[in-house]
Amino acid sequence: MLLRAEDTVVLIIDVQQKLAPVIHQSDKVVARVRWLGEIANELNVPILVTEQYPKGLGISVDELAGVIENARVIEKMHFSAMQEPNFTSALADMERNQVVLMGMETHVCILQTAIDLISTGKQVYVVEDAVSSRRDSDKQAALYRLRQAGAIIITSEMAAYEWLHRSGTDTFRHITKNWIRG
Repeated sequence: MLLRAEDTVVLIIDVQQKLAPVIHQSDKVVARVRWLGEIANELNVPILVTEQYPKGLGISVDELAGVIENARVIEKMHFSAMQEPNFTSALADMERNQVVLMGMETHVCILQTAIDLISTGKQVYVVEDAVSSRRDSDKQAALYRLRQAGAIIITSEMAAYEWLHRSGTDTFRHITKNWIRG
């Protein structure tokens, strides 16, 4: 159940310009998505990004520009990313079994994507402090349902430390030197 950087892909779901302002505690969520995304980049953990109907909801928020500059961004219309052929193809190409989910909205796109991923045999990790919904009650209900479905609920620091695996390395020192700001 521990994350391994070499077997993980990060999926950032729908952190978009017109959606983020109405999300509960969106500033905190975006900050955690950015923080963990930066660590994923440092550790060469690939990132996939989805944007739900970007013509209406806008593209990903500017705060994530540096994190997603090398990510594959996939436009979607289905709530579950797994219903989009471009997404399933990109995920299959990565040949990774663990999927870490962050983004918006927990009770819609996160939930439906996670359940579909679980049905394919993927290990799904939902980062509790890097997901949200317009209402906190919807997020909490989704987290409960996700646990029932077999998703593993973690925090951003759990993911980071599991990827790092141990202290005392140059990588650990380099990545953790600025963690006080996190």
